[in-house]
Amino acid sequence: MTMLPDFRLETHFSKWEFRARYHMTASDAESMSMRDLLAMATPEEREEFEGLWLGYTETYGAPDLRETIATTFENRSADEVLCFAGASEGIFAANAVILDKDSHAIVVTPNYQSHETLPAAICEATGIPLDPNDGWSLDIDRVADAVRPNTKLVTINFPHNPTGAILPLDRYRALIELCRKHGIYILHDEIFHGLGPTGTAHLPFVADTYERGLSLNVMSKSYGLPGIRIGWIACADADVLSRMERMKHYLSICSSGPSERLTKIALNNRDEILARNCSIVDENLPKWDAFFARYPDLFDWYRPDGSCMAFPRYKGTEGVEEFTRALVEESGVLLLPSTIYRSALGKTPVDRFRVGFGRKNLDEGLAAFDAHMRRRRS
Repeated sequence: MTMLPDFRLETHFSKWEFRARYHMTASDAESMSMRDLLAMATPEEREEFEGLWLGYTETYGAPDLRETIATTFENRSADEVLCFAGASEGIFAANAVILDKDSHAIVVTPNYQSHETLPAAICEATGIPLDPNDGWSLDIDRVADAVRPNTKLVTINFPHNPTGAILPLDRYRALIELCRKHGIYILHDEIFHGLGPTGTAHLPFVADTYERGLSLNVMSKSYGLPGIRIGWIACADADVLSRMERMKHYLSICSSGPSERLTKIALNNRDEILARNCSIVDENLPKWDAFFARYPDLFDWYRPDGSCMAFPRYKGTEGVEEFTRALVEESGVLLLPSTIYRSALGKTPVDRFRVGFGRKNLDEGLAAFDAHMRRRRS
């Protein structure tokens, strides 16, 4: 079995996420307590949760949960939804069943590492960089030039981690038409769909618009409920879903029954939850605007299109790796340097860092960050 490389982002977080005093780079929205989520349940849903038989569940996911997930789509049914233990299991299963050693895959860079290392462990892969001088957009002509006769999969992620960019709709449609022409699957990591500043225009789910589109989503990010550990892929291709279900037999086998009940409650209240989380983004973004405005000589800042992350540039002479190391070790402020996002498939930015603004209580961390910068200047 091919050994996968160290997962740099998760290794970094395993060291610092629960040690740093101020987690300023989180990619998830503000979470809530079990009590608060259950308060949203109907009496019937509360009884389903409290009276749950704690046995195995269906590999595909509970039928009523898949029906609820299907309501988030325009054109997909419960039979076209497969649940996973979080998003990472879905990423693994999709790559494992679509690709083989004779395939070729295309991924955007920078990326969440498994979107690159998993296909590269199976077959040849080509990275297509997002352009920071074009709003971190994707050049569809470059994708077209990278297509080979054996290209089986294109993986994208919008709103994008770590930049928060959303692909313009015309380019998104052009990418779908390109893949349709060549019979290529699109795995679209849509886990930040619905999250962003008020008025954010999100792309249509790829599973709703393309017969070979795989829509990956999860409760962790936009909904702010990573402790539930439920994700899913929706796809119109029944054969791919069936093969992923059989792959899941080697992985989690089935989802957690209590988590399925909690997911159903959350999705039945998704409008309220998403509105709450987007309001936190609205509150926090001006605070980052003001912070970076105080240090124009050291940072280039721009507002992202969506999600709760951005990828500003650091212009200090010591470099972003040393800057973020000193910041967390001396002042307890955790950021994510762009070196974590380096790619084996081509150059990626080395002077950026990821900030988050989807959680409450940003002020204390910003104050510590500000104090660190003032000490640095003096």
